Amino acid sequence: MALSGMRGLSVFISDVRNCRNKEQERLRVDKELGNIRTRFKNEKGLTPYEKKKYVWKMLYIYMLGYDVDFGHMEAVSLISAPKYPEKQVGYIVTSCLLNENHDFLRLAINAVRNDIIGRNETFQCLALTLVGNIGGREFAESLAPDVQKLLLSSSCRPLVRKKAALCLLRLFRKNSDVVNVDGWSDRMSQLLDERDLGVLTSSMSLFVALVSNNHEAYWNCLPKCVKIMERLARNQDVPQEYTYYGIPSPWLQVKTMRALQYFPTVEDPSIRRALFEVLQRILMGTDVVKNVNKNNASHAVLFEALALVMHLDSEKEMMSQCVALLGKFIAVREPNIRYLGLENMTRMLMVTDVHDIIKRHQAQIITSLKDPDISIRRRSLDLLYGMCDVSNAKDIVEELLQYLATADFAMREELALKAAILAEKFAPDLSWYVDVILQLIDKAGDFVSDDIWFRVVQFVTNNEDLQPYAALKAREYLDKPAIHETMVKVSAYLLGEYSHLLARRPGCSPKEIFGIIHEKLPTVSTPTIPILLSTYAKILMHSQPPDPELQNQIWAVYSKYESCIDAEIQQRAVEYFALSRKGAVLMDILAEMPKFPERQSSLIKKAEDTDADTAELSAIKLRTQQQSSNALVVTDQRPENGASQVGQPGMVLVPSTSNVDHNVVDQRLTQANGSLTVVDPQPTAEDHAPSGDILGDLLSPLAIEGPSRVSAQSEYNNVHGHEGTLGAGDALALATIEDQDSTVKPIGDVAERFQALCLKDSGVLYEDPYVQIGIKAEWRGYQGRFVLFLGNKNTAPLDSVQAVILPPSHLKLELSLVPEVIPPRAQVQCPLEVVNLRPSRDVAVLDFSYKFGTNLVNNRLRLPAVLNKFLQPVQVSAEEFFSQWRALTPPLKLQEVVRGVRPMSLGEMASLLNSLKLLVCPGLDPNASNLVASTTFYSESTQALLCLVRIETDPADRTQLRMTVASGDPTLTFELKEFIKEHLVSIPTAAKPPAPVPQQPIASSDPGALLAGLL
Repeated sequence: MALSGMRGLSVFISDVRNCRNKEQERLRVDKELGNIRTRFKNEKGLTPYEKKKYVWKMLYIYMLGYDVDFGHMEAVSLISAPKYPEKQVGYIVTSCLLNENHDFLRLAINAVRNDIIGRNETFQCLALTLVGNIGGREFAESLAPDVQKLLLSSSCRPLVRKKAALCLLRLFRKNSDVVNVDGWSDRMSQLLDERDLGVLTSSMSLFVALVSNNHEAYWNCLPKCVKIMERLARNQDVPQEYTYYGIPSPWLQVKTMRALQYFPTVEDPSIRRALFEVLQRILMGTDVVKNVNKNNASHAVLFEALALVMHLDSEKEMMSQCVALLGKFIAVREPNIRYLGLENMTRMLMVTDVHDIIKRHQAQIITSLKDPDISIRRRSLDLLYGMCDVSNAKDIVEELLQYLATADFAMREELALKAAILAEKFAPDLSWYVDVILQLIDKAGDFVSDDIWFRVVQFVTNNEDLQPYAALKAREYLDKPAIHETMVKVSAYLLGEYSHLLARRPGCSPKEIFGIIHEKLPTVSTPTIPILLSTYAKILMHSQPPDPELQNQIWAVYSKYESCIDAEIQQRAVEYFALSRKGAVLMDILAEMPKFPERQSSLIKKAEDTDADTAELSAIKLRTQQQSSNALVVTDQRPENGASQVGQPGMVLVPSTSNVDHNVVDQRLTQANGSLTVVDPQPTAEDHAPSGDILGDLLSPLAIEGPSRVSAQSEYNNVHGHEGTLGAGDALALATIEDQDSTVKPIGDVAERFQALCLKDSGVLYEDPYVQIGIKAEWRGYQGRFVLFLGNKNTAPLDSVQAVILPPSHLKLELSLVPEVIPPRAQVQCPLEVVNLRPSRDVAVLDFSYKFGTNLVNNRLRLPAVLNKFLQPVQVSAEEFFSQWRALTPPLKLQEVVRGVRPMSLGEMASLLNSLKLLVCPGLDPNASNLVASTTFYSESTQALLCLVRIETDPADRTQLRMTVASGDPTLTFELKEFIKEHLVSIPTAAKPPAPVPQQPIASSDPGALLAGLL
């Protein structure tokens, strides 16, 4: 656009660019808008030049991001101007400022139509460009016939016809009725005879849209498409300007082959032969060269040709040639070509008779599994999974197990699931299957879902010959000094059922089996303890008549857990203790597991239904069954000296579940002939419902999760590993973090400080008479960085300073070294890096301790790395919002009626949502009592995901509302809904920030001075 001669516009742009800050720019823009508004009110005195200048200014202001809510009529009126400069401005500004639903566009339809049917080609191009950019339904109904005439006119120049074809394509996408199918088949065939490649390329774009909608009406165009391919393949009559790096019009080739894929088949032998000759020429003539641009163009044509070959399902020779070509591409250095090669080879698996040819490239595919690019690794995994069969299952599964140890965390769950499925589907014998699954659990226990070990139990239970071998392997794994908790579960279960089959083997007596399993009890979390208690009962049952010493040891365990606070553990301990006193009748009561009925594998079903997202969906099911209270369960798995222990989980914060439903936990105990009868569980392929998955009920995790050892300053007293009842440390685990007893009391409310830091990024996290801990944070996407300011407020040093981060599973946290001594009146800074792996409301904890004189102070402080820190407000248009909203269904969209909301006005609620980084979008909901908000969530696994929220309030009852949350990830939808609900039901009292810390020198006597630089 030419701005020469418009001195006023140039001066205005210079003024805006010279503004020193945003506020100064806003003042200058407001002043200019006021001036333009005044001049437009006196429009009769405006010359065409002045009107054009002011409209240019409006466009520039709009492009800066400011709202321009006037002057639209003046912009539209310029379309009717007789001269090109004014008309050009009118078209450009109208297409930028107005959308297809704007009322002012109706005023321009006649002027645009006059330009389209006129004789001035320049005006025709301007009009067609506007319609193509904006073209709504009204434009389509009014202007489509005129655009069609231009496209078919032989007297129009190619430039106009190209624009007419693309304009008609836009109108067809808005309203398919504008193209009459009956009349357009012959016209389209005529257009495909066009010699001008520009017009032909634009017409082919229109043709692709037409055949995608209804290919039956355009069979007569198929031979024309093949002729176009022949013309381009032989480089006949292709102008130089349409030859890109020696490739004749690659865009037209790609579009033509894409159009051919909408036809089911090619019946005519001559046409089919001609098409195959063209495809053969493309396959033979494509190679990797150094020039990136040529590679991109040639491979765009090649991979579209491969897709067409697969669509036509041609003869085996051409298929073999395609696979050989792809095998060459997956070995080149260029990552984009390797990716496309792997992706297309995976698609080739859908074609019959090529599996054996693809297997020849197995070594190279396995090499790609170790590629630095994770997208290539994922495609390699997909390809290995698809090409696996009985002949190569052992090799592929072995490679996956080896790769599992070094694979990215983002891929391990998918790797584990696919390795388990392949082992199950193609196992040459069941002992190999057991070996694979146990290796899988040993190498990647955190990423192995319960369904995988449930499936092992099913196979072992249904095959008597396999039972001694499985029990022996489980016994061998228990000899390892450190094994994953899932391995403890499966080993304890198998040994409980079948350890009596190993009685003659050394180290496999009932007493020895009990001893080695019981050694693991102090290391497991609460949900695993019920499994071990069941195992002890089974061991006692199989050792009838019992060894008195073994019986006393097991009875001592049951006696200890009879007073356990966990209802599931307590119930089992009481009932098994009572059952074990019945002597020989125990053999009948605790009978062995019956065989399972044959059913579809739950692993295969989940892989098909959820695409390896089983862990997230299971988490949703588990969390929806919990009855949450405001208390937090805080457990710690560290040795007595407080040092962190490698390989063990840290503190886990989850909602406390005091209301455990015994019907859900266990319904296996029934009264029979005056004695309790235990019916053993059966895992099934169904969901973990009480009626369908009995093993899932008996062995599934309870609501209270995390390690079970609790120790801070009190004497080590672990209920799981030692005799005795719950000690002070165990009672502490059930208290809210801020309620922990300490001789040194904090200054101020720790909970309020935490809530305040959830809504801002700097402030005081904790303060007592000796120390002050401040935080300053910054967030970008799914990554964050804290700086912890540890300040000594006194004239004596702080000794034995320790700071340990206890992270939840969804956060990756790395804290720099913390000095053991903080000098008097000094402050140290400790950076903390944060990476969000996936959506969750769990909270990281800072375990901070120090000595001051004789006082040993220990505190566990929640860190404000909460869900909203990984949100980024985003403005969405009405069209984008409603298209996403309608497309999402449960569990991607969840709705709940929330009661107990603190009464507040709609404005206060909007402010609350904005403070949580949910951008309230006014005007999207026609009901004035509702709020609509949008944001983007970032995590390493999901990347950027759009989240949409709708809150419907009841003006008559402000204590309740209906909330709907939608996103592209089911876990994120659930977690965000619960997160918002928590803030609506109990509005943080620290919404207003605490008073700022006085900015005084560090040498002053004011304790708050330690964070002066921070705040």
